[in-house]
Amino acid sequence: MMSVGLARRAAAFGASAAVLATMAAGLVAGPAQAATSATAAGKAASGPKVSVSAPKASPGDYEGSCPAKVNFSAKIKVPVKGKTELAYRWLHGDGSKSKVNVIKLSGKGTKTVTVKQSITFKEDVKGWEAVQVLGPKKVTSKKGYFAVDCQKPQENVRTHLDVSVSARAWASPSSYAGPCTPGDKIDFVGLIETTRPTWVRYRWVLNGDVVDYGKIKVRDARKVGFGISPRHSQRGWAQLEILGPDGTSSNRAYYKVWCKDGYEAPKPQPTKVAGSISVETKSDCSVAASGQITSTGAGRVTYSWSLNGTVVSSGYTYFDRDGGVHSIAGFTSALAGDAAKGGRVTFSITGPNNGDTVTRSYEACKAPAPASAPEATPSASAPAPSAA
Repeated sequence: MMSVGLARRAAAFGASAAVLATMAAGLVAGPAQAATSATAAGKAASGPKVSVSAPKASPGDYEGSCPAKVNFSAKIKVPVKGKTELAYRWLHGDGSKSKVNVIKLSGKGTKTVTVKQSITFKEDVKGWEAVQVLGPKKVTSKKGYFAVDCQKPQENVRTHLDVSVSARAWASPSSYAGPCTPGDKIDFVGLIETTRPTWVRYRWVLNGDVVDYGKIKVRDARKVGFGISPRHSQRGWAQLEILGPDGTSSNRAYYKVWCKDGYEAPKPQPTKVAGSISVETKSDCSVAASGQITSTGAGRVTYSWSLNGTVVSSGYTYFDRDGGVHSIAGFTSALAGDAAKGGRVTFSITGPNNGDTVTRSYEACKAPAPASAPEATPSASAPAPSAA
């Protein structure tokens, strides 16, 4: 068995031998070769300059119903000389990693590549995402933070003090054909109505993705909207969602885009409106009226009813993109002092591009004929008239 002192001397001898071997290798290589090797090692360590931005979340701070979809994107800058393969993966805040993705690049100069991913969350979460480049050089981005707050549905217990909110949406125009150059081609319009003045939080959803948020003060009714500039043919829908104070959603506003260079799209025809009414005099000396409004497209149409030149009722209605026919409630009014005479009812409407006025006459109220007195019957005891 080797003693402790002998072991120490053997270790010291081994260390000295290693130092001597290193010095000998340096002497054999020579100063010039040693400098060249150091430079090559420095270049190999530095490699191509690759940078990656911190991921951005859209939306970054979500609040609403779940499941919710959050989109992430980051930009990677890579020097390219000839053919280069960019390898990267996503790092998640829970410690997991995505699969490695590879993008082939070619050319010369610095290329900027945008990488994207989408994650759907079903419950509350606060976290981060990062991008790790594995090649041509290993670089990890800073963390991009996000939060999802899933609002739980409340019991539908309402009182007269609660605010009711309704929403409608339509596309204008609902279809587009022509060059898909920059600029809005389809505008989406939403109408928010409330039972009393209140602040309303809303968002727009386009084909399942949240594209816009907002908060406005609504007194009776107010419009909101956004536009899209498609770069390729597509079809889809947009929907206006009310986040508070009363969670609800509008109808889906459908649209269609046909991108065709050199195609001159026909000019959209303006929306036209027209009215029709029916009027009758009732037996109780009252006049009753009802009407209809026909529209060729979307828009808000106002109307008013007049009896012998005096406005007695008014209101408005909304048409979707395809227009149609809406029945309008009229009125029933006593003729009062005009009971013995006829008169006229006027229905006036105003649309986005034109108006219409319809007038109908009504007959005078016919008072019931007075009951005739019964004829007198001669009494049996009365003497018969004498002959002249």
